[in-house]
Order: sequence, then structure tokens, then C-alpha cells
Amino acid sequence: MSPYSGTYGALLLGALFASGFSGIVAIQSLLYFKLYPKDKKSLQALVLVVWLFDVTHTTLVWAAMWDYMVENLGEDSYEDHIPGTIAFSVVLTAALTFLTHCFFAHRIYRLSRGNWYLTVPVLILALGRLASASVSGGEMIKLKSYEMFRAQFRWLFSMGLALSSGADVLITVLLFVLLRQTKAGSLTLGHIIDACILYTFETGSLTSVATVVSMICWITLDNSLIFLGLHFIIGKLYANSLLASLNTRKHLRRSRATVTAVDLMNMPHLSTLPRDFQNSKERADIRGVQVNVIKSVQYDVDVEK
Repeated sequence: MSPYSGTYGALLLGALFASGFSGIVAIQSLLYFKLYPKDKKSLQALVLVVWLFDVTHTTLVWAAMWDYMVENLGEDSYEDHIPGTIAFSVVLTAALTFLTHCFFAHRIYRLSRGNWYLTVPVLILALGRLASASVSGGEMIKLKSYEMFRAQFRWLFSMGLALSSGADVLITVLLFVLLRQTKAGSLTLGHIIDACILYTFETGSLTSVATVVSMICWITLDNSLIFLGLHFIIGKLYANSLLASLNTRKHLRRSRATVTAVDLMNMPHLSTLPRDFQNSKERADIRGVQVNVIKSVQYDVDVEK
């Protein structure tokens, strides 16, 4: 096996996969602006910032690869060197993670109808992750050595990854509970809420697993850069999860639009009611149930409102 397989080889594979995911981010960004031209300016700005951060991150990754594999290829001592581009890519990954966590924290806030007790813990974990990564990036620039950085700040980098994974788990659990409560109070929108729950588990587990695996490699593989190759991909996964969440709204809206007051009035247990009841004020109240059900789903679908 080549002596570079766990260092330059791991970085090269990470850079290639990161570039592929970056292409998906670009496609999703363009799709968003095409599908939702009337979204709030703040939400459009968020998507634009995420896209720009992602492009900048990819540029930094390949600048680092050029430094390792072209400018200094064959210099064994350079394997331990940390270019400034790597340090800045770590900070940008944390920034993308932070924006995604804040986005889902806002969704939790809306679904819980303004419950700060559920929202604040997510924000604290997100801020802790951003602070840890920012300090780690600064120390990488200062020390310029993986060996020295591991010796002095292994705990700090590990804590940042652990906080990121913890935020993912907390977001997934909270969204699951809140969506289940919404489903329990609805009549005919169960399949839409089930789709939201499934998506929550898929995105939350994907980002969390990638972060945990990177952390394990960082802690256990002292003479390897496999953790960094995985770290290149983490920011892309977060960016894609945010954009995919926004771009699925139109599909959910179409599914939601098929449920009307007529559908509710045609339900078997309602069709057996006396005619005078169906023509009374209570019938209007039943129609109102349908409106409330749609509003309950709207918190998870129409995040820009």
C-alpha cells in the first residue's frame, strides 16, 4: 500500500466526493430560485449565502490539494503541514453547519408555536459548534502542524464534531415529536406528515453519521488524514439538507391541496349525520377543522411565511 494512501489519497477522494456534492448544491440552488421566485428576500439571501459558502469551500479544498499534490508532492515532511486553505475550509464547514442548524431551529420554533425552551438548546449547540471550529481553524493557522494540533487541541476539534452531531440528534428528535403531535391532530394529512417525518430522519441521520465517523477517524487514526477527507463532505451534506428541505415544499403543497373540505364531508362517519346537522353551523365548524389541519402542516412546509 502506498504510504500516501491514508493522507493524500484520503484527501483526494474527499475532494472528489465533495466536488460532486457541491454540484448538487449548485443544482438545488438554481432549482430553488426557479421554483420560489416570490419567497421572502431573507430566505433567498440565506440560499445565496449557502451557495457562495459552498463554492468558496470547494475552491479552498482544491487549492489545498494543489498545494499538497503539485507544489509539494514528494516532500514527506509536508504531510504534517496544515495549509491556510485547510484551516479556512474547516471554518466554512462550521459556518454551513451553523446556518443549517439555525434553519431547522427556526422550523422547530414555528412547529412548537414559539416554544423557546425547545429552540434555545439547539441554538446553544449550534453556537458551540461554530465557536469550536473557529478556534480550531485559528489554531491550525498558527501551529501549521497536524501533530502539534492533535497534541494540543484534539479535545477542541472533537468537541466541535460532537456538538454538531448532538445538534443533529436533538433536531431530529424534536421534529419527530412535533410532527407526530401534528399528525395526531389531523384527519387526512397523515401521509404528508409521514413524508416529513421520513425526510427528517434521513437528513438528520446522514449528517450525524458523517460527523461521527469523521470524529472517530480523528480520534483513533493519529497518522491519517481520513478524518479530513470526510470533513470535506460534511459541509456539503448540511447545505444539501437545507436546500432539499426548501425545494420539497412545492410537492408537499400539491399533496396538501388535494385535501379539501369536500373530502372531509365525504368521510364515512360524517356522511351518516342528519341532514339538518350537515346544514347547520356545526358543518361550518367541521370545515374549520380542515383549515386548522392545513395550518398545522403549514408550519413545516411554508417556512418562509
